[in-house]
Amino acid sequence: MTGNDILQLVLYFGVLLLLAKPLGVYMARVYAGQTSGLDRVLGPFERLFYRLCGIKPEEEMSWKKYAGAVLLFSAAGFFFLYLLQRLQGLLPLNPQKFAGVPPDLAFNTAVSFATNTNWQNYGGETTMSYFTQMFALAVQNFVCAASGMAVFVALVRGLVRTPEGIGRHETTLRANAATVGNFWVDLTRSTLYILLPLSIVLAIVLVSQGVVQTFGAYHSVSLVQPLHDADGKAVTDQLLALGPAASQVAIKMLGTNGGGFFNANSAHPFENPSALTNFLEIYALILIPASLTYTFGRMVKDTRQGWAILTAMLTVFVPLLGVCIWREQAANPGLLHVPVDQAMSALSGGGNMEGKEVRFGISGTGLFAATTTSASCGAVNSMHDSFTPMGCFVPLFLIQLGEIIFGGVWAGMYGMLMFSVVAVFVAWLMVGRTPEYLGKKIEAREMKMASLAILFPAVTVL
Repeated sequence: MTGNDILQLVLYFGVLLLLAKPLGVYMARVYAGQTSGLDRVLGPFERLFYRLCGIKPEEEMSWKKYAGAVLLFSAAGFFFLYLLQRLQGLLPLNPQKFAGVPPDLAFNTAVSFATNTNWQNYGGETTMSYFTQMFALAVQNFVCAASGMAVFVALVRGLVRTPEGIGRHETTLRANAATVGNFWVDLTRSTLYILLPLSIVLAIVLVSQGVVQTFGAYHSVSLVQPLHDADGKAVTDQLLALGPAASQVAIKMLGTNGGGFFNANSAHPFENPSALTNFLEIYALILIPASLTYTFGRMVKDTRQGWAILTAMLTVFVPLLGVCIWREQAANPGLLHVPVDQAMSALSGGGNMEGKEVRFGISGTGLFAATTTSASCGAVNSMHDSFTPMGCFVPLFLIQLGEIIFGGVWAGMYGMLMFSVVAVFVAWLMVGRTPEYLGKKIEAREMKMASLAILFPAVTVL
């Protein structure tokens, strides 16, 4: 590794630890309805939205009503996304005159984006219009991430609150509190106060670094060196795909969504043009998940719980990241007997550069691969199947672990809380005491549910 690589990694983790606490405090204040600073500017919009939608923010929901609202909103998002894709040919902002998306592809994409999976089997620049990219896919990136964050907050409230008339140490984790908040309020605040401001800032920075953001049609340019196609005909021009990419790239990373504007995702120079944008996009991937650990600590009134979860995440992530970069920096054993220079030099970064962009290098690629698979995000800046066996083992292991090391903007905390329940249960039994977590007893039913949640990825793999 070069000095620049080491500096990049130190800066990455340093900035992450530096901002995890203030952003975590800010999000905790947002969900508690306390003054957050932005409420002076965005508060009127929030209240206007409540009035227009008939939402009463002071009314809280039971967990069943909250879950019903989540499912209803997700279903509505799915149908809205499917409909926009099917009607794409009739809608504006379609300079390339793309027809409506076929039914099977529209269904697949709607399911994928509505569930925050963001698995794509289409080329964005050859399939989706600007309108579909902005008002269907990008919007779903916002609300899907916000929905997950809202569910996480409701889960924490359910863990902390106790039924009326029962003491905190006299109840179990499964005991139902009367209410867990208001889904529509949590959804609105997640979008308006957290995801939207961060996305605007990141999108502006990305545009300043060369990420495209335009409504102009695709642009034809002359090649510096003409080529020949399969039929031997000279090719002198290239059609450059453009569009409002920066705004979608920002939320695809911050919301740990991963749906690329272009087919090559974050390996495309119009989505990720430089080492600086690569660093910012990687950092955006785990900014909210890492900060939510401190938010959790604040909401349960014990910040040590949040720091413990973040420490556990880093304890797993850092060694695996080191293995990934180390093995990719080493020579590819399959190329040792052919005249390929894999040594590091002044003109070459060395190592296994197959499937990687030279503008990112080994460290920038390995860091992206490990981070995106730990954060349950579909964004990539390289082809993972081009990694060495051990280099590819790291992202594969992080996926099979359940993508809980950081995880999505909510999923990582879900998984880590399940592991916490099991760990606390075992530890307290070893010292001969009744297991408790967050002041509540852990009994057989909680252990069965936590064990099933932990074993699910392994069962799925098998």
